[in-house]
Amino acid sequence: MFHKEGHKIIFITFVFVVGCFLLVDSFIDINWLRTIILILLLVFLILILQFFRNPKRHTVLNDKQVIAPVDGKVVVIEEIFEKEYFKEKRLQVSVFMSPINVHVTRYPIGGHVIFSKYHPGKYLVAWHPKASEENERTTVVVENDTYGKVLHRQIAGALAKRIVNYAKLNDKAVQGGESGFIKFGSRVDLFLPLDTNIKVQLNQKVKGGESIIAEAK
Repeated sequence: MFHKEGHKIIFITFVFVVGCFLLVDSFIDINWLRTIILILLLVFLILILQFFRNPKRHTVLNDKQVIAPVDGKVVVIEEIFEKEYFKEKRLQVSVFMSPINVHVTRYPIGGHVIFSKYHPGKYLVAWHPKASEENERTTVVVENDTYGKVLHRQIAGALAKRIVNYAKLNDKAVQGGESGFIKFGSRVDLFLPLDTNIKVQLNQKVKGGESIIAEAK
């Protein structure tokens, strides 16, 4: 199953690869060179399909828990001053996505969207310390009565040239439901209450919509 954000790109890529296949088969007579080019084209198509895959996830709804918004590796767990919305100290948990990860962004908690904003910006590498404040990004805050407010921020990386954000003000957010999509690698930051109970460790791999990031005390 492929994500709707990839349908156009997949179609264009498929047409391009088929066209190149026909050209290579018709005009390149050197067997080893033709084989290498055809293999590279096939690998390119597979990578595009891999990137836009959208596997089903089985989210166990729990208003006391924060689940991973994306697939990837936990690269930051630290106390930090959040400048945009809370304007106070929060626990930041960041998940870095490689180009081969699933790039669907999911709501970490259920509730209602009380803030959603897009920021144009740079395309620093996603792990850069200033990426959270200077790169193209979207900020979404969801609130429920049990856990409170959770901010998740999609951040573009050096390869990501488009962030898609589905969250609109006053939308009902379903935990594990689609909040957006980031094309071609980047990261998502979570900003949580200081007294939350973190359930992950640095360098741990997490699965969007299923892995538990934190739990209310």
